[in-house]
Amino acid sequence: MFSKELFSERVKMLRIARNLSQIELAKVVGFSYSSAIGDIERGRRTTPIDKIVALADYFGVSVDYLIGRTDNPKLYK
Repeated sequence: MFSKELFSERVKMLRIARNLSQIELAKVVGFSYSSAIGDIERGRRTTPIDKIVALADYFGVSVDYLIGRTDNPKLYK
């Protein structure tokens, strides 16, 4: 099941670990407005699957980890 809270926490944790600002991450992932990451981190919004996949790919984690379906961040290929 999707966990909005875990999604928010994990995006923030991964962003901070990479020493990125919210605006920098929004640009990298391709959001059209700079406050998108801040809205996600505060739990104000979710995002379309293409952006979730882009976030997971950028951070090198699985989508299941990012959305809270597993605590294992490893990608399965």
